[in-house]
Amino acid sequence: MQPDCNEFAIVWGKLEFMTPEPLDRPQPHILVVDDDSGLREHICAYLAEHGMCVEAADGAEAMEQALASKSFEVVVLDVMMPGEGGLSICRRLAARGGPSVIMLSAMGEEVDRIVGLELGADDYLAKPCNPRELLARIRAVLRRREEGGQRTSKAMGFSFAGFKLDISRRQLRAPSGVLVLLTSGEFALLLAFLTHPNRVLSRDEPLEYARGRDTDVFDRAIDVQISRLRRKLDACTDRELILTYRGSGYMFDAAVVAA
Repeated sequence: MQPDCNEFAIVWGKLEFMTPEPLDRPQPHILVVDDDSGLREHICAYLAEHGMCVEAADGAEAMEQALASKSFEVVVLDVMMPGEGGLSICRRLAARGGPSVIMLSAMGEEVDRIVGLELGADDYLAKPCNPRELLARIRAVLRRREEGGQRTSKAMGFSFAGFKLDISRRQLRAPSGVLVLLTSGEFALLLAFLTHPNRVLSRDEPLEYARGRDTDVFDRAIDVQISRLRRKLDACTDRELILTYRGSGYMFDAAVVAA
């Protein structure tokens, strides 16, 4: 039986767990941000045992130091922390196009999850959590990033409605030339629409293309992600690009050119 994340209480400082790197692919770099020392210890040890390079931080300041020293694909972020809380940190990371964020919180109600997603989180997991489920969520986020690159590996970018998307840099420029900051989830979702433009996709199809068919997500995740992406696009143009077909799904309404 897998232990809950809160069943450990080991004194924790700043420690980096390393495991032998697989020969076929580099280790993903994960940053765990939580003020609970026992929880950090357990999560880091479990992820390291499963082939990930893991660092930990006890709050916003330590997180910024870690982010300044190296690149991370995913940040596992606690919501309730002294000082700057997880929601504020998540908003800040999303605003500057930071790494993918998976939030952990004892507040497991649907409204709390939706708020986390609206602020830029890529996924949200309630405490107490099973570390095996957290590992699956992290792998799903990593897989989504990888699959997004594979789907568009023959194209360097896309142009649509005056926008330009640079895939290698993961950058979107508005018709005005302004850089539009996207979370990794929004970037993956936009790629899903750009590779399937001008046709109605069922409610679940964009999520499947963006996240992978075996990803465990909660029901309203796709609505929140699309709403967030739509607001960013609409703020830069006078036309609506993501159309909602009530009862059917969504359509990306633009001519898309692969570069």
